Amino acid sequence: MKDYVQVPAAELEKPYEFTSRESTTFLYPRVCCCCSALRPRYKRLVDNIFPEDPKDGLVKADMEKLTFYAVSAPEKLDRIGAYLAERLSRDVVRHRSGYVLIAMEALDQLLMACHSQSIKPFVESFLHMVAKLLESGEPKLQVLGTNSFVKFANIEEDTPSYHRRYDFFVSRFSAMCHSCHSDPEIRTEIRIAGIRGIQGVVRKTVNDELRATIWEPQHMDKIVPSLLFNMQKIEEVDSRLGPPSSPSAADKEENPAVLAESCFRELLGRATFGNMNNAVRPVFAHLDHHKLWDPNEFAVHCFKIIMYSIQAQYSHHVIQEILGHLDACKKDSPRVRAGIIQVLLEAVAIAAKGSIGPTVLEVFNTLLKHLRLSVEFEANDLQGGPAGSASLNTSSKDNDEKIVQNAIIQTIGFFGSNLPDYQRSEIMMFIMGKVPVFGTSAHTLDISQLGDLGTRRIQIMLLRSLLMVTSGYKAKTIVTALPGSFLDPLLSPSLMEDYELRQLVLEVMHNLMDRHDNRAKLRGIRIIPDVADLKIKREKICRQDTSFMKKNGQQLYRHIYLGCKEEDNVQKNYELLYTSLALITIELANEEVVIDLIRLVIALQDSAIINEDNLPMFHRCGIMALVAAYLNFVSQMIAVPAFCQHVSKVIEIRTMEAPYFLPEHIFRDKCMLPKSLEKHEKNLYFLTNKIAESLGGSGYSVERLSVPYVPQVTDEDRLSRRKSIVDTVSIQVDILPNSIPPDDVANNTEEITFEALKKAIDTSGMEEQEKEKRRLVIEKFQKAPFEEIAAQCESKANLLHDRLAQILELTIRPPPSPSGTLTITSGHAQYQSVPVYEMKFPDLCVY
Repeated sequence: MKDYVQVPAAELEKPYEFTSRESTTFLYPRVCCCCSALRPRYKRLVDNIFPEDPKDGLVKADMEKLTFYAVSAPEKLDRIGAYLAERLSRDVVRHRSGYVLIAMEALDQLLMACHSQSIKPFVESFLHMVAKLLESGEPKLQVLGTNSFVKFANIEEDTPSYHRRYDFFVSRFSAMCHSCHSDPEIRTEIRIAGIRGIQGVVRKTVNDELRATIWEPQHMDKIVPSLLFNMQKIEEVDSRLGPPSSPSAADKEENPAVLAESCFRELLGRATFGNMNNAVRPVFAHLDHHKLWDPNEFAVHCFKIIMYSIQAQYSHHVIQEILGHLDACKKDSPRVRAGIIQVLLEAVAIAAKGSIGPTVLEVFNTLLKHLRLSVEFEANDLQGGPAGSASLNTSSKDNDEKIVQNAIIQTIGFFGSNLPDYQRSEIMMFIMGKVPVFGTSAHTLDISQLGDLGTRRIQIMLLRSLLMVTSGYKAKTIVTALPGSFLDPLLSPSLMEDYELRQLVLEVMHNLMDRHDNRAKLRGIRIIPDVADLKIKREKICRQDTSFMKKNGQQLYRHIYLGCKEEDNVQKNYELLYTSLALITIELANEEVVIDLIRLVIALQDSAIINEDNLPMFHRCGIMALVAAYLNFVSQMIAVPAFCQHVSKVIEIRTMEAPYFLPEHIFRDKCMLPKSLEKHEKNLYFLTNKIAESLGGSGYSVERLSVPYVPQVTDEDRLSRRKSIVDTVSIQVDILPNSIPPDDVANNTEEITFEALKKAIDTSGMEEQEKEKRRLVIEKFQKAPFEEIAAQCESKANLLHDRLAQILELTIRPPPSPSGTLTITSGHAQYQSVPVYEMKFPDLCVY
């Protein structure tokens, strides 16, 4: 060692004056050249790969020698790497880019050639050199370091190195993605390098479950916004909204947006159950920070990528995150909330095709909560909106809230329509339970701050949501589609106080009743010349449907009857009422139901003639047109010739003498209306006796046709102030025999003679008497004291109770037996035998 020359510290800082292959130790001139032979072999091999002129590039022959030496002696790899790193660091500082390129090329070849346990220390030196290049301010060196790191990332190591961390590379590559270089080409090149570097980090770390640091929030908060930033900078780039496609290599190299999207898809595709939320939450932060919810095209694009890239079983995690963000933004502007809801709609549309998970009720509950909040904001703006310029702002907010409400309804409908039937029925019950109606305190929507207008608005919104959910629902039996717990609140009078509410209720019923897709054929109220041309599909009424009509038929009739007598009805209301009658006839009608429906429409005709509710002439003629259209339909459906002939004759006379009684005329824009209906001839009306005669001849049980239809009375009716309900109560009491005074009863007990029978057959005078009797009863209930009416109703209820008790006693009592019946008299058991010839058998048992 005594041949070496002592070099002062000041001389060490002087720059080299030459570089040669013979003296590659870079010692100063006073060092003897022969001492280079004493340097370690690995250093000599490394020095030999550098040419005198860096433009000549890497010396391939010496590079092969170095590679062979590294493969033969892998324990030297760490020293080779350290020495190369030392040279590279000096060259970077002295801006010798040529030698830097040669050193990195040598490192890349060594890295690709050597796969052993000893490569790990070499990797540490390699990463240190890559970090030096990335820290430099020269774009070429940054791109060079990125390319080397990407090559390293594609190498699969036999055993992972758990102590190795990539925090620096994540930060540096993310910074490169946001490059703001003045030269557009260089800026694009740096951004592409940053994206490729992030892609390399992801590929290197994401597959190892024990090294999951890349999924930590501090890393995802840098990676995801960097990718979204480059995706956002698309200038007329085709958006790939479908399942992951494979862009060409040229697109990836030239366009940072395409490369960023590909990397984003790859990142999400590798996400697992535990780290899914960490990858999605930075997306919300980026969209909030850059105000990308309004307009929300980019937000929709991002979440479509997310939903198509992640594994299907994790879709509900994304939906939960969107719902949580919607809750966090409940006080933001309406357009921001609408943008988030539209993103939710797109996510739900994709998730509904696969696994939705346990979030079904949570989705609907959150959406309904925000629907209530939107209605509340709208109601507050309407109540507190000042005049002048401020009212314009109120109108603008009102329109924005309607956008939010429509987006919520559309999302609810789309989500519900993609659910299986068993889940959809639960959602129908869930939404119906939220509708504020009289007598149900089960709904959880707080309407205390809404007021009457807000309550009406929330009812409309919820029914529109329900209409969307029920669209396309097909149940095998009507009991499944319309259970009592659903039908009762749906037909509540609380939902009849507005024409729009009534329309929605009827449309929901149509969705559930129409099991054979006949509604489109019945659209529009009209006189159908030949119903057979409609090719209506129907099946035989099953036992469950018959039982449903026995239990709930009167409830349906009552809703239709009262719905026809509303003063705010428009043409659409009459069309929907006609469709309701027709669908009941097709789906649920046996002979008994047909008779009930005919009684119902005849009662509607009578109410239009008598006009107890003081309806306008248009509404009275509309009811008459509805009755004509339905009787024309049902007469052809049951195909009774005499019935069809009577209906056709009345319609023909109306066409000539009273066209305003037909739907084709009354619902035109300009239709001449009559001044009154009392002067019309009877041949313009459908007569009960004619209908009974025609149906009786075909085997129908027509006894009930002579009994006028009376709707049921509910508890809600008794507390309602609606005039039509009061009149209905009076008519119901009118048909009971106890409502007639005793004197009248005595007068009615007359001797049966030929003249009496002749009078009974002649019903011309009876109709006038019936009208007069109804008028007296109505007047009595409108003017009599409440106590008198209550006492009269109580006596009728007691009479009914006694009759039922007698019937039950006769029914429960065991029938007589020839072998004797056991009776107990004074504590002693006795058998009383009844002869067979004295026993009374049912008619069906005797032949």
